[in-house]
Amino acid sequence: MDKQFIAKVNGIEIAAVRDEEHNFFVPVRPICDALTLNVSGQIQAVKRHRILGSVVCNLHTTGADGKTYDMVCLPLEFIYGWLFSIDTNLVAEERRDIVEKYQLECYQALYTHFAGSLRRRVEENEAEIKALQAVNEAIKGVKAAKAAQKEAEEHLDAIRKARLDTTPTLF
Repeated sequence: MDKQFIAKVNGIEIAAVRDEEHNFFVPVRPICDALTLNVSGQIQAVKRHRILGSVVCNLHTTGADGKTYDMVCLPLEFIYGWLFSIDTNLVAEERRDIVEKYQLECYQALYTHFAGSLRRRVEENEAEIKALQAVNEAIKGVKAAKAAQKEAEEHLDAIRKARLDTTPTLF
């Protein structure tokens, strides 16, 4: 298995392990160690979580001491969500600010993503409303033009009819 360092947390290098299918997994223990979290408690919480529990796995990987261990891992794309879900009251006080800062960034990223999508949707709806109003005005213009055309044609018909009328008229 391939190993790639992805972050350094409190001086501890966090590595992702690539499996045979080229998927990256991150061991939970080094992150717990870096944040001084209870490893077994966090692993139990991960396994109880309906989503994280469905993707957690054990992989053989090399620890910081160079030895190979069977470690509980999460797919790389789930690590960020797991970190977001950690109760900061369980993090050592001297490291709590780092986790809370990360979690605040997550809240901001989620807001930006979803509010941005909502904002785009509102802008698209407003653009569509303007386009529909323009179409409606054009339809009104076409109807007015057709009415004017009909009136002009009727007037023309009346002029022609009067001109072709051979009955004598006294003025």
